[in-house]
Amino acid sequence: MKENKQKIIYVTFIILAFFIGISGTVMVFHYFPLTEETNGTAENITIKEENTIKSAVDKVYDAVVLVKAYKRGQLISTGTGFVYKKDDTSGYLITNHHVVADSDEVKIKNNAGTEVTAKLLGSDEYSDIAVLSIDKDAVMSIASIGKSSDSEIGDTIFTVGSPLGEEYMGTVTKGIISGKDRTIEVEDSGLMEVIQIDAAINPGNSGGPLVNINGEVIGVNSVKLVKDEVEGMGFAIPIELAMTTVEKLEKGEAIKRPLVGIEMTDVQNTYLLYKSGIMIDDSIEEGVVVVTVQDGSPAKDAGFESGDVIVEFGDEKVTSLATFRHALYQYSVGDKVKVKYFRGKDLKETTIHLTKEA
Repeated sequence: MKENKQKIIYVTFIILAFFIGISGTVMVFHYFPLTEETNGTAENITIKEENTIKSAVDKVYDAVVLVKAYKRGQLISTGTGFVYKKDDTSGYLITNHHVVADSDEVKIKNNAGTEVTAKLLGSDEYSDIAVLSIDKDAVMSIASIGKSSDSEIGDTIFTVGSPLGEEYMGTVTKGIISGKDRTIEVEDSGLMEVIQIDAAINPGNSGGPLVNINGEVIGVNSVKLVKDEVEGMGFAIPIELAMTTVEKLEKGEAIKRPLVGIEMTDVQNTYLLYKSGIMIDDSIEEGVVVVTVQDGSPAKDAGFESGDVIVEFGDEKVTSLATFRHALYQYSVGDKVKVKYFRGKDLKETTIHLTKEA
């Protein structure tokens, strides 16, 4: 009898535990559902993006175009440009000189897919700036021009461009200002004063705008430091420098720069010095060496001779051809500049009158 009673208690306990487990599970799903959905729409979900730059991108996006340069009907280069101005007949665009160099025809394509022929109003190799004009009907928007001088290291910036050509036109990349007042050496152009950024810049971005978070253009993307071991270093021309050149190029005026009338080379170019029969003192490690002097040139009038080593031009130290060109182009035709140079071991000084233009 006692055994039967224990069996009844055991079975009752099992049944009670089963129903308690079922009830608990139902309550869990009722009060803590895996998803809460009403008419197919999840409730009580808020998505908030504090750092979006969408409004800034919208301000400039449709002012940016794809630039296509042709020669004898063949596409030779693609890049980016942006509209900075419009009048009753035309829109005016900025791009890089190297994007349109050597071309005989330039076309632009806007974000609506409209492609029109552009007129090259002017281009300057040293500043790497070119100005184009297009029919005003092809202008979708005009970029707002800001000031790079108001920006600081660490400020958020972005670029809009066409990396790798037409397939990726309208690409936006974001980053920060990594450095200001940088000076980099550019092949065939000497030194260039630039803003350093970490936003991705690839072939095809050249000529596009560098933009702050207010949607204002503060620079023109120009070159990228391309080395296998270096990433995230892009450069842009400060908009203030670009606009100084643009004002003249827009009118079809040539950028006038002074001529000194010297064929020169770096001190380190020992082969050319040997070939030219020039020997310099071993103590001179930097500077540019005068190889030949043109008759009737400002350099000739200042008394320069073959073998002289220029080490200072105006207030700037001269260490290479690039630094010499950079120092020279700070002056205008008509200026007088003090120059320091070595003749043999003797440090001399003269004044050169920049009476001619290049």
